[in-house]
Amino acid sequence: MGNQFRTALLLCALTVLIVLIGNLIGGRQGMIIALMFAAAMNFFSYWYSDKLVLRMYRAEELDAKRAPWLYEIVKTLSQRAGLPMPRIYRIPQEAPNAFATGRNPENAVVAVTDGLLNLMEKDEVQGVLAHEMAHIKDRDILIGSIAATMAGAIMVLASMARWSAIFGVGRDDNEGGLGGIGLIVMSILAPLGAMIIQMAISRNREYLADAVGARLARSPEGLARALEKLGDAGRRIPLAANPTTAHMFIVNPLSGGGLANLFSTHPPLEERIARLRGIRAQKKAPPAPTVDRRRDQGREFWERLR
Repeated sequence: MGNQFRTALLLCALTVLIVLIGNLIGGRQGMIIALMFAAAMNFFSYWYSDKLVLRMYRAEELDAKRAPWLYEIVKTLSQRAGLPMPRIYRIPQEAPNAFATGRNPENAVVAVTDGLLNLMEKDEVQGVLAHEMAHIKDRDILIGSIAATMAGAIMVLASMARWSAIFGVGRDDNEGGLGGIGLIVMSILAPLGAMIIQMAISRNREYLADAVGARLARSPEGLARALEKLGDAGRRIPLAANPTTAHMFIVNPLSGGGLANLFSTHPPLEERIARLRGIRAQKKAPPAPTVDRRRDQGREFWERLR
């Protein structure tokens, strides 16, 4: 509940930013117009984001005949989560990674790269897929879309503020506004603040998906080991990823350190792994169903698909 509460607070913070900026530059009318415009910009992305991102990564749909062991893992996890069976896709890239997309559980997709299946053991694959099923269960795509809409509205309002300052339009100091210089400063700081809040929302959802995924997999260790492997492989095998989709992946596909990590959509892997290993495995839980397919067999399978 802690992560859920923090997410709600951060969404409220974005809303407050919109209200304050809109009121400063154009009153209530300006705020409403900007919010409606930002919502329209994100409408198409929300409804068609799954198709767009799958096409972007040349993903190929798999069924129970082509990948029976993978299908069985996803089916088991979806039953545990009480969700419809999502569609499964493979991404023809050697960099190990995975993501979930879809506007709701009924239209959900989980996608994994060839590199992830080649690298991971069965329980690690299960941990990764459990994390993605957790995103679907918690409707994180919807939350991300709301955050993007609000951040987009702030960007629009900031742009309006700059033009208002240049042409002397809007509320001035005597009316309780910021004045020209104040509007320019606000137009720079507000988008930065919105970006930081949006990234904080994304980080909170990753922590929550790790915790829920550990419960679905009935052990946190598989996901913890998978994150260790993903962190190591990510530095050696970069993923050809579009920055606008970076937040969707289980680990950040864009390499970088130092200041780049400050603005990452993902929390530090070390912290995620430490939190997972602090979760106690469920007691008296029945063992996860075994899949008689090991890593080498998985590698041979993907080679045949090419």
